[in-house]
Amino acid sequence: MSRIGKNPIPVPNGVTVNVSGQELSAKGKLGELKIVLVDEVLAEMNGDEIKVQPRDDSTRARTMWGMSRTLVSNVVLGVSEGFSKNLEIEGVGYRAQVQGKKLILQLGYSHDVEYPIPEGIQIKCERPTAITISGADRQKVGQIAAEIRGFRPPEPYKGKGVRYEGEYIFRKEGKKK
Repeated sequence: MSRIGKNPIPVPNGVTVNVSGQELSAKGKLGELKIVLVDEVLAEMNGDEIKVQPRDDSTRARTMWGMSRTLVSNVVLGVSEGFSKNLEIEGVGYRAQVQGKKLILQLGYSHDVEYPIPEGIQIKCERPTAITISGADRQKVGQIAAEIRGFRPPEPYKGKGVRYEGEYIFRKEGKKK
């Protein structure tokens, strides 16, 4: 029995959820998201909560049960509250700024890195060394954060680069004489 899958998903006020077959769509103040569930699980509305159940007792149905419940929960939370990731930039002369629909990163290369901001995602730079990525789709927010971090991942000797907020960087000792 899935410990995650058996918990019902509460639907907050201001969010409307439609379940039609294997397609689930949620609409809230931050937009609208859709998800198509695998055939092995069944989602149904019970009042103001969503219950996800496996269709049979097969191994695949039980493995998809908890994952599908989490995906549905992410859709409902995304349209009501949204998700965000924070990045920190460490290094002399490294900085970021938002210009229109582009994120401009200065990361020690001979040129600036320009990253176009996708639809449905907001990127803010409160300080030149802090980036906040927010949006309704959890997967998209995490993917964009990973792509931005990938332009200059933190290196282990001085710790320079782009890192997630609170990320621990294993530091190495430098050369010895």
